[in-house]
Amino acid sequence: MNRRDLQQRTKRFNIDIITFCGSLPRTAAGFEIAKQLIRSAGSVGANYRATTRSKSEADFAHKLKIVLEEIDESHYWLEIIKESHLSSDKNMDRLLQEADELTAIFTAANKTMDQKIRQHKK
Repeated sequence: MNRRDLQQRTKRFNIDIITFCGSLPRTAAGFEIAKQLIRSAGSVGANYRATTRSKSEADFAHKLKIVLEEIDESHYWLEIIKESHLSSDKNMDRLLQEADELTAIFTAANKTMDQKIRQHKK
């Protein structure tokens, strides 16, 4: 998967999350969790996009770590929604799967970048 494809994929994840959050109950918990989830899912795509403007390998690695933290947070909120039965939206499992796949992609990218930086320091 190339950079552009991954940018589109993270953007699609954010849009899907925004749509999904419309199915959450209009309660204090529903509003708060939706706000947190939309914020973290949006940060995934925005911060990945920001990696294209990195000033150095270290800056790129830092931004990539933020992306990983944000996709992990998005996954957390999806788990909370599922385990607390806040939504019966049929897209829940697909969104959890996408969060898992994005986590795997960014974990691998972080690992590769960390190795590259360590090699340059030798």
